[in-house]
Amino acid sequence: MTLPLTSSTRVLVDASVLRRRAAAVAGGMLADLRGDAYGHGVLEAARIVFAVGVPEVLVDPDQVDRLRGAGIRARRDGVPDVDASALYGIPSAPAMTLRGQVMSTKRLLPGDAVSYGYTYRAERESTVALVTGGYAQGIVRALSNRALVEVGGVLCPIVGRVAMDVCVVDVSAVDPVVGDEVVYFGGTGPARDQLENWVRVSGLTAGELVTIVGLKGDREWTE
Repeated sequence: MTLPLTSSTRVLVDASVLRRRAAAVAGGMLADLRGDAYGHGVLEAARIVFAVGVPEVLVDPDQVDRLRGAGIRARRDGVPDVDASALYGIPSAPAMTLRGQVMSTKRLLPGDAVSYGYTYRAERESTVALVTGGYAQGIVRALSNRALVEVGGVLCPIVGRVAMDVCVVDVSAVDPVVGDEVVYFGGTGPARDQLENWVRVSGLTAGELVTIVGLKGDREWTE
C-alpha cells in the first residue's frame, strides 16, 4: 500500500482487538494502564476496560485527575490483577501495529556498505530501501542487522545500524516504490509476531518496547 510520504512512524491501535482482549480478562479488579496504557493511549484504553467491567485502572500520577474527570475510577498505586500481556496481546499478537514508509531505494554492488560504521556490506547485487523509523521512534539499535520488517507482504531484513529516524532494509525480494508501507510488527501479515523477535534480541520486555513505540510515533485508533 502506497501512502502520502511522511517522516514519522504510524502507530495503529486496533480498538476491536483491544475490546476482545479486555473482555477475555474481565473479572479483574485493577488494570495496569501506566505508561499511557503501555503506549496505546490511556483514556481510550481506560474506557474499553471500564466498559467490560474492570472497576479501576492504575495510571501514572499525572493522569489520575484526567481519568476521574471522564468518569473512570483511576488510582496511582496498587497491584494490578489484570494481565497486561493478555490485555495488550504482547508480544505474539499485539493490538498495536507499527508502520513506516519507504523513503527511497538504492542499488548496491558487492562490497557496498550502508549506515553508520559500515556493519553491513552487500555480498551480492541487491536493492535496499531507506525506511522511516529509527531509535528515536523506539526501533531500538539492538535490532540492527537482526530484525525483519514486512514490505509488500514479504519479510525483509534490516541491514546496517538503525539510525536516529531511519533504517535500511534489504528489499531485493520485492519491488517497492517511494511511499510504500512497511510494517515493523503487528497487523495481520507476516510481521504480526515480530515483536517476539524484538524481545529476544533487545533484552527488553514487550511492555517496554510497545510503550516507547506508542509514545514516540503518530498514534491512531482504528476499528
